[in-house]
Amino acid sequence: MRNLLFSILIVSLYCFPFVYFAMYQDFSHWSMLGYLIMIIGTSILAFFCRSFSSTTTLIIGNIGSAIISLYFVHKMAVSLGGRWDGYFKPVSSYQLLLLVSALNLIPQFYIMKLANRGKKQGKIIRELLCSFYLGSFLK
Repeated sequence: MRNLLFSILIVSLYCFPFVYFAMYQDFSHWSMLGYLIMIIGTSILAFFCRSFSSTTTLIIGNIGSAIISLYFVHKMAVSLGGRWDGYFKPVSSYQLLLLVSALNLIPQFYIMKLANRGKKQGKIIRELLCSFYLGSFLK
């Protein structure tokens, strides 16, 4: 039950439109800071996802984030027209959304791999400490 609630929490946090936020920051402030926030935010969520939950949660969360970002990108394309789409030349805003969403998976999977390695190392260290303490008590 606790794991299910944590998975729901992670998916709901993933449903923030990270890619749209990054694109909007780039468009409105000419700043790449939105992309950095996106990478850091999704990497932290991927770490928690691997530490406490499963990979399925990560996949569902990323799909949800991409769909919500697609909705907001479409709203901006309709309301601003050529200014929004022309800003991201040589690709359209939709193509950039798909590209950034796909590229954003790379740091997430890397962080998940590091979290998985940390879990294994932590387990080995715990086993060594337990055997050391039990060995010292048995002597």
